[in-house]
Amino acid sequence: MEKLLIDPSVKTPLVDFNAQTGEMIIQGRSIPQDSESFWEPILKWFYAYAVQPAQETNFIFDLEYFNISSSKRILFLLYKMAEMHENNFKINVEWRCQDGDIDMREVGNDYACMVNLPFKIVNSQPTHLVAVK
Repeated sequence: MEKLLIDPSVKTPLVDFNAQTGEMIIQGRSIPQDSESFWEPILKWFYAYAVQPAQETNFIFDLEYFNISSSKRILFLLYKMAEMHENNFKINVEWRCQDGDIDMREVGNDYACMVNLPFKIVNSQPTHLVAVK
């Protein structure tokens, strides 16, 4: 399975998913004009990955802001990860938020309560886009 790499823009995040290593990151802002066309290939790729995932999947959400329609797609990803976890695949979710960003911390806590996953909320420095190797 090929990597999924979507370069960031002013309105869309970096998406760097590596099926071989199980390292996944979504980083930046997610306020696309057309959420469906932006998120559809991401969800499609991840659902295909979930059929034969790496031994361990480490998923990092490092978002500074996202809109409601992106929130819904993030939840779809988390539900798929929870399903994988229930099927005994090792999944780790790291929700990064800048120190003092109460809103993003609260959203992370809300997501953590919605899914049965190892879910860690950590403070991060201001976002500097980094691709996963």
